[in-house]
Amino acid sequence: MNAGPLIADGAQVADDVSFGAFVVVHAGCRIGSGCAIEDHVVLGKAPKLAPASQARGRELGPLELGGDVSVGAGAVLFAGAQIGAGAIVGDQSYVRERARIGERSLIGRGSVVDNDVSVGDRVRIQTSVYLTAFTTVEDDAFVGPGVICTNDNTMGRHGRDFALRGPHIGRASRIGGGAVLAPGIRIGAEAYVAAGAVVVADVPERAVVMGVPARVVREVRDEDLLERWR
Repeated sequence: MNAGPLIADGAQVADDVSFGAFVVVHAGCRIGSGCAIEDHVVLGKAPKLAPASQARGRELGPLELGGDVSVGAGAVLFAGAQIGAGAIVGDQSYVRERARIGERSLIGRGSVVDNDVSVGDRVRIQTSVYLTAFTTVEDDAFVGPGVICTNDNTMGRHGRDFALRGPHIGRASRIGGGAVLAPGIRIGAEAYVAAGAVVVADVPERAVVMGVPARVVREVRDEDLLERWR
């Protein structure tokens, strides 16, 4: 039995890419030098869209992996996504169309990066995180395990022209495990969201928030700013 990668015609794969068993690479994928693709990975999957989503859909480009990207076992990366150099996509993760993951960022095991999400450089997304469509995560942010982002206050009770709005997570901010972020809220740079908080309003820069709903309790100390830990 041949367990080697199944690479479609038209895929561009650097000579030194390593593949595990039962990998599928769809047409149009671009895989950079030094990438490591583990067992049962699917690269360049085409999305299956509901009729309403099809009507709003945009043409997809290729899946692009920069140099030295690592993709863990069982991960699925869609056509139109872009993965920056040195990024790690963990086992069983799911990266949708038009998502962008920056250089040296980490997507933890079983996390979902939905369509049209932007993740900056050096971001740490932990295990079982859901980044809903149209979420932005700026450089150096930390998103703890089990965090849930939402993008629709009506939960489906809207017309086709309704604009979904994911959260905006600012530079070097930290989101504790199990926090829930409401649609369209903004987390300021260097802010700190405590574990289990439900964030329904914008969080100022350097604010520490906790509770349900989350409220400001103090400011992040100077000694806890990212520049002290580089």
